[in-house]
Amino acid sequence: MPGVSGPARQAAALGGLGVPAYADPLTAPDEWAELARPGTPLHWVVLNVSGSPGTRADPGYAHAAGRLREAGVRVLGRLDMAYGARTLGELIGDAQHYLDWYRVDGFYLDRAPADRALLAACRRVTGTLGELSGAGDGRGGDRHLVLGHGTHPHPGYAEAADQLVTFNGRWSDYRWSETPQWTADCPPEKFCHLVHGVPRPHLETALRIARWQGAGSVFVTDRDGIAGTDPFEGLPTYWRDLASILRDRPWLA
Repeated sequence: MPGVSGPARQAAALGGLGVPAYADPLTAPDEWAELARPGTPLHWVVLNVSGSPGTRADPGYAHAAGRLREAGVRVLGRLDMAYGARTLGELIGDAQHYLDWYRVDGFYLDRAPADRALLAACRRVTGTLGELSGAGDGRGGDRHLVLGHGTHPHPGYAEAADQLVTFNGRWSDYRWSETPQWTADCPPEKFCHLVHGVPRPHLETALRIARWQGAGSVFVTDRDGIAGTDPFEGLPTYWRDLASILRDRPWLA
């Protein structure tokens, strides 16, 4: 099968969905309602107001995040690490706004660095983020953190966050992708794959690849991101099929 090359491992059951929900709740209310449907196998949903928490609280996003929390869905605020170029102070400032305005449960650190040279700095960021408390929530020390590398980073990053996004790209690349040996020593819940441009006839193949490569969280969409569009600015046309497979057929072979 294409895309299953890599270290020997026992394939795990598909876990659930990690969704970068970049659609505006004001213009796509039905999509946000889908995310809050009971029984949807969601691990987390990313809140992305305007590439950051924005400059002030947005009522639409606050309402959408509240509905997800009521449905028991973990909500993460998107922070742009710019591959290590942003300072700790900048990232913490954005994170605090997410906590105070949207009461997020953790953070999705997009464009995270992947090389060994920036590992120590990345650990300082994730260590500080994990201890933050929001206005009135009294929480700290239990924030869910996802590093959005988009590729396999240095193995040391596996201890820097709860999850690593080790693939974020097109189906044409994913179908021939491989995993490095060190990933076989980690549990499936450590990894997430985000794949776009997947036609409906290839949906199950893409999910099989995720399973055999040991990704516990996955998001697959037929949106292709061409012409400068973001493939995550909406749910796939086969959203309910995707959710149904992950809910009812986690051992998809």
